[in-house]
Amino acid sequence: MRLSPRTLSLRLALMFALSSCMLLGAVAAYLYHSLEREILWRDDQALLGRLQRMQAILNDTESIEALRNRPQLYENMLGNRDSFLWIVDASDRALIEVNPGSLPLPELPDTSSPVLGNAPNNSSLRLAWLDVASPGGSLKLIAGKRSDERDQMLGAYRAKIWMALGAGVFLAFALGWLVSQRGLRPVRTLAAQAAGIDARHLHLRLDDFADTAELQILSQALNQMLDRLEQGFAQLSRFSEDLAHEMRTPLTNLLGQSQQLLGRDRSPEEYQNALASNLEEYERLARMIDSMLFLARCEQPMATIKREPVDLQALVEQLCGYFEGMAEDRGILLVNRSHGQLEAEPELLRRALANLLANALRYGAADSQVTISTRMEGNSLEILVHNQGNPIEAAHLPHLFKRFYRCDASRNQPDDSGGLGLAIVQSIMHAHAGEASVKSDATGTVFSLHFTTSQSLGKRSALAR
Repeated sequence: MRLSPRTLSLRLALMFALSSCMLLGAVAAYLYHSLEREILWRDDQALLGRLQRMQAILNDTESIEALRNRPQLYENMLGNRDSFLWIVDASDRALIEVNPGSLPLPELPDTSSPVLGNAPNNSSLRLAWLDVASPGGSLKLIAGKRSDERDQMLGAYRAKIWMALGAGVFLAFALGWLVSQRGLRPVRTLAAQAAGIDARHLHLRLDDFADTAELQILSQALNQMLDRLEQGFAQLSRFSEDLAHEMRTPLTNLLGQSQQLLGRDRSPEEYQNALASNLEEYERLARMIDSMLFLARCEQPMATIKREPVDLQALVEQLCGYFEGMAEDRGILLVNRSHGQLEAEPELLRRALANLLANALRYGAADSQVTISTRMEGNSLEILVHNQGNPIEAAHLPHLFKRFYRCDASRNQPDDSGGLGLAIVQSIMHAHAGEASVKSDATGTVFSLHFTTSQSLGKRSALAR
C-alpha cells in the first residue's frame, strides 16, 4: 500500500509517533535534569565534606606549618586532577595550595558559614569556602572541583537519551502503522462493500459492524441512504414507465389517424374532423409536458418561493367565476365560504385550488354543489374543497397524489390532466411546507390543503410558471 499524506493510516501513525516523541521527550528531559541536579548535589556535598575535614585537621594540628609539612593529609583526600584546595591567610596569601590546573586564586567574600557557588571568572569551577579562626589569624578554606568530568558524563547520557528517543519514535511509528492498519481493516471492508453497490445492485446493504460502534453508526446511516436511493430510483423507474405509457396513448392515436387518412383520399370535412381530433391529442400532450416541467421546477431545492398576503375569499371568488361555465354545464353550484388571509405565493395557490376545483367538477355528482371553505386551528389553516358524489374507494385514497395515478381507468377524457393534477397540488403544498390530504365517504369527497401559518418554517423549492 503506497504511503501518501492523505492516507489515514499514515496520519494515525505519524500522530502516534509525534505523541510518543513528546511523551518520551518529556520523560527524558525530566530524568536528565534530575540526574544533573543529583550529580551537582553530590559534588556540593563532597565539597562541603572536604571543608569540614580540613577544618577538623586544622583544629587537630598545632600550626599551619605542621600541616604544610604533612601534605599527604590533604592530597590523599583529593585524589584526582579535577579537585582543588586553597588555605588562604588574612592577607590573601595561599598557605596551602593544591592546584593541578594552575588556576588563579579566586577572590571570594568572607563568610562564617560554608557557601557554595561557581568561581567568579570560571563558571566550570564549582567552589565551597569558609572563613575559620586559627591561632595565627583568620584563614579562608576553599575547596573546588571542575565540572569537566560531570559535563562529560552528562554529555554521554544525553547522547544515549537522543539515541533512545530516536529508536522509541521509530518503534512508535512502526507500531502505530501496524495498529492503524489493523484497526482500519473494518473501514476498508466497508469501503469494499460500498464499492460493490451500483444502480443494478441497490438492493445490497452494508454489514452492521455491531462490534464497532462508530462503524455501526456509519453503516446504518449509509444503509438508510441506500434505502432512500433505492426508493428514489424505483420511483424514477416507475415514473419513466408511466410517462412512456401516458405519451404512447396520444402518439398511437395520432399515428393511427394519420395512417388512416393517408390510406385513401378523404373529403375536406373528414380532414377537418381528423385535424380536430389530432388537435385534442396535441393539447393533451402539451398539458402533460407543461405539468411535467412544472413538477420538475417544483422539486428544485435551490430557490425559494415568494410569499405575500393572499385574500382567500377574493381568490376563491375569481376561481368560481372562471369555472362557472363548466359548473353550469353539469348543474353544479359553486359555494364560496372561504375567509381570512394566508402568506403564500398567489399564482401557486391559485393553481392548486384550480386543480382541486376542476377535479371536483369532473367527478362531482350532477345537480349538486361544490363548497370551498376555510378552517383555522391554532397556528394552522386549512382550505377545504368538498364535492358531493360517489365516494372514492379506500384503496385509492393513499395513492391519489401520486403521479399518473387514476381511479378511473379511462384516459380519453377531453380535459384529462394526465394523472398529474393532484401530484401538482401536493408539490405546491410541499413548496409551502404544507400538506394535501383527502377524505371520502357517503357525504362526498373533501380535499384539504393544510398550511402552517408560522413564518419560521422552511420554504422549499421555487416554482416558475
